[in-house]
Amino acid sequence: MRFLFIPAALVLATASVAAPVAMAQNQKFVTIGTGGVTGVYYAAGGAICRLVNKDRVKHGLRCSVESTGGSVFNSNAIRAGELDMGVVQSDVQYNAVKGQGGFKDAGPSTDMRAMFSMHPEPMTVLVRKELNAQSLADLKGKRFNVGNPGSGHRSGADALLATAGLKISDLSLASELKADEHGPALCDGKIDGLVYAVGHPSANIQDPTTSCGAKLLSISGEAVDKLVAANSYLAKASIPAGTYPNNEKSTESYGVLATFVTSAKTPNETVYAVVKQVFDNFEDFKKLHPAFANLKPEEMVTNGLTAPLHEGATRYYKEKGWLK
Repeated sequence: MRFLFIPAALVLATASVAAPVAMAQNQKFVTIGTGGVTGVYYAAGGAICRLVNKDRVKHGLRCSVESTGGSVFNSNAIRAGELDMGVVQSDVQYNAVKGQGGFKDAGPSTDMRAMFSMHPEPMTVLVRKELNAQSLADLKGKRFNVGNPGSGHRSGADALLATAGLKISDLSLASELKADEHGPALCDGKIDGLVYAVGHPSANIQDPTTSCGAKLLSISGEAVDKLVAANSYLAKASIPAGTYPNNEKSTESYGVLATFVTSAKTPNETVYAVVKQVFDNFEDFKKLHPAFANLKPEEMVTNGLTAPLHEGATRYYKEKGWLK
């Protein structure tokens, strides 16, 4: 009988190669849809992925972020199985679940599941300082950016204009620029104003207020009061004075919440692991962007959520005592 002698060093070397290979084979990948690379959605997705990836050896998840067209795109991509999770505005979540608005043809998104809500996003109207606009009504006949198709702020543009008795057709130009394009267009005089639902501070607002003295426009009045009262996913909001250069007064508005969603098809253990990473490291999460500074976990598990909570998220929240 012959015995094959294998050097111990070769055995150890083989094992050291096999272990990473086995780990890679067992690793699961999670892709998060966000928004433009200069927006808060992209920063939020990056913050979540950073927390997930730092403990990937423990839970076996590797998280990556995709820059996308925004809320509507993310909702549709999750529904189609092209994204695992994504950031969407609370009004887009509502419309997707109800199958209304831009989701009317596709019907209700019965598989959409909520994970948590995040920062408030006031409807932010920015105008050229030369316009001397005092209200939304002054935008009639002007060139106004209503946002790119597939974005959440585009879906809210009609409702916003309606509070001033305006329609898209009342504008001389309704441009469809992306968030990272509208600031330069404003400063270059290609548009007179823009609307952007975003958490503050935002680089997309910071740049034009710094570069060309763009002005924030307050949105208030009876029509706004009625709009907020009629829609549970909306709330009054304000942008504090001095948040941006050349804007020394607070700006009144209303807005939605950014929410984090997934599909019912996403495994419970995957959702549980992502939620756990965020809330077990919550103080670190809040430091990753100024828009997260005032978040409270107990509010994030209910506020702005229309879709049912995913079972994986519910399990964690019950363990923490945030849900009964």
